[in-house]
Amino acid sequence: MKVTLDLDQLLSEGKITEKEYEKLGDLAAKSTGSLAFNILIGFGVIAVSGAALAMIPASTTAFAIGFFVLFAGLALRQNDLKQWRLLSNICILVGSLMMGGGIVTGFKGSLSSFLTVTAIFTMAAIYARSVLLAVLATLTLAASIGAETGYFHAGYFLVIREPTITVILFSVLAIGLYQISRKLSVEYERIAIASARTSVFLVNFGFWVGSLWGDRPDTGKLIISDSIFAILWAVALLATAIWSWSRNRRWVLNTVAIFAGIHFYTQWFEHLGASPGTVLVAGLLALGFALGLRSINSKMKVNA
Repeated sequence: MKVTLDLDQLLSEGKITEKEYEKLGDLAAKSTGSLAFNILIGFGVIAVSGAALAMIPASTTAFAIGFFVLFAGLALRQNDLKQWRLLSNICILVGSLMMGGGIVTGFKGSLSSFLTVTAIFTMAAIYARSVLLAVLATLTLAASIGAETGYFHAGYFLVIREPTITVILFSVLAIGLYQISRKLSVEYERIAIASARTSVFLVNFGFWVGSLWGDRPDTGKLIISDSIFAILWAVALLATAIWSWSRNRRWVLNTVAIFAGIHFYTQWFEHLGASPGTVLVAGLLALGFALGLRSINSKMKVNA
C-alpha cells in the first residue's frame, strides 16, 4: 500500500516530530531513487530493443528480442524483489508486445497468430498481475474476429466485422469473468474485472455497429437487420442498468448510461438528421440526462 504524505505540513502542524520527519524523508528518498533507477533501466531496455529491431527489421527479430526481454522480466519477478518489480513489469510488457508483434506479422495476421498472442498476453497478465496486459489480451481476442481501429488525418475509425459474434462472445466473457472475479484474491480480481470491463465496451461496440449497418458477412447478405440490433441493444442496456442499480455497481451503471446516450443520439440523428432544431433539442436532453445521472450517482454513493 502506498500513502502520500506532506511531511513539511505534518511537521509544521506538530503531527510528527523532527526525528520522524528525518526518518520518513530518508525512506522517501530511497524509494524515489529506486523508482528513478528502475525507470532509467526500463527506458534503456526499450531503447536497445527498438534499436536492435530497427537494425534488423524482421518478425523473427521482434520475436527473439521479445522472448529474451520477457524471460528477463519473468526472472526478475520470480525473485520477488520489491526494488526490481517496476523493471520486471516493464520488461514483461515490452517483451510481450514485441513477441506478439513478431508472431502476428510473421503469420500475416492469421486467426491462430491472434489466438496465440491472446494466450501469451493472458499468461503474462496473470503472472505479472498486470491489468494493462489483461486489457490487451481482451483486445487481441477481439482482433481475432476482425475488430480493428485506424487513423487518418484528423480522423479515427472503428471496424467490427462480426457484430453478432462480438456481442455473444464478449457478453459470455464479461459475465464469466465477473463471476470468477468474486472468488479470486484482490490482485487477481483486478485482472479479471479489467478484462470484463473491456469486454463490456466491445459488446457495446458490436451493438453500435450492428445498429447502423446490421450484420453482413463477407457474402454481403444481410443476416440480422440494423433495427433488430437497435432494439436488442436498448433491451440489453435497460437490463444491465437495472442489474447495476440493484447491485450498486456504479461503474457499470455509468458505462451503460454513456452507451445509452450514444445509442439514443445515433438513432436520433439517423432518423431526424442534423438540423439546428434537432441539435438544440439533443443538447437540452443531454443536459437533463447529465443531471439525472449525477443524482443517481449521489444516491448510489450513499447506499455504498
